Amino acid sequence: MTNAVDPTVPPSGTGCAECDADGGWWVHLRRCAACGHVGCCDDSLARHAAAHWRSTGHPIIQSFEPGEDWFWDYSENAYYEGPELAAPDSHPAAQTVPGPRERVPADWMAELNNRTD
Repeated sequence: MTNAVDPTVPPSGTGCAECDADGGWWVHLRRCAACGHVGCCDDSLARHAAAHWRSTGHPIIQSFEPGEDWFWDYSENAYYEGPELAAPDSHPAAQTVPGPRERVPADWMAELNNRTD
């Protein structure tokens, strides 16, 4: 896969770029292996990581959760064997999941269960 992974690119930040910009919250974070964009996972309301793949064509992501190092290939809908990416390899361990703490609504589980998509 040409240009699907660039191990030299650092992550775009410690949270979902779009959720941070619009005051949203996320469940888990995923990092684009091509450009470092950090987006929220498919369990999150906004699903920014998958939206990033659809808009850019960058199919490979890596979990951006502490202690996780797996990769996923959206185009193949399968796990991917990827290299070590530039540090850091996760959001800060003290950052809450879901997060960030100050933006997560008290009824966050109900919001996720009630979404229509």
